[in-house]
Amino acid sequence: MISEKNRIRIEKYITGIVSNNSSKLYAIFSNPEYVHLLVSRAATISEEELSTIIAESSEKFINENKLTLGQFKWQQSASAFSVSKSDVDKVCKYILNQPEHHKVKSFAEEYEQFMKHYQNTLKE
Repeated sequence: MISEKNRIRIEKYITGIVSNNSSKLYAIFSNPEYVHLLVSRAATISEEELSTIIAESSEKFINENKLTLGQFKWQQSASAFSVSKSDVDKVCKYILNQPEHHKVKSFAEEYEQFMKHYQNTLKE
């Protein structure tokens, strides 16, 4: 639902939300159906709290500014993954390369691969 013409405006708004919550945004890319972001969050806020604030505030912003056709609503779930400091650059490149990346692998395929990887890591 997020069109290319409104993508940067939405990304800038989300960047402000992150900053206003004493956190740092390293990379963001708003795909048409979802958003990837890499954030170093403040110790005073949980992943769930920050993602809820981002979702609620950006949803309101998108609807008030009519940035999508019809009423916009984020889904009720999200995923968060930890990233080591040594992988920050790699993850930033991955996020910023979303259009090219998803020409090869769909989001559903990629998500399934992430889940398998992290479940195997937890078992080790």
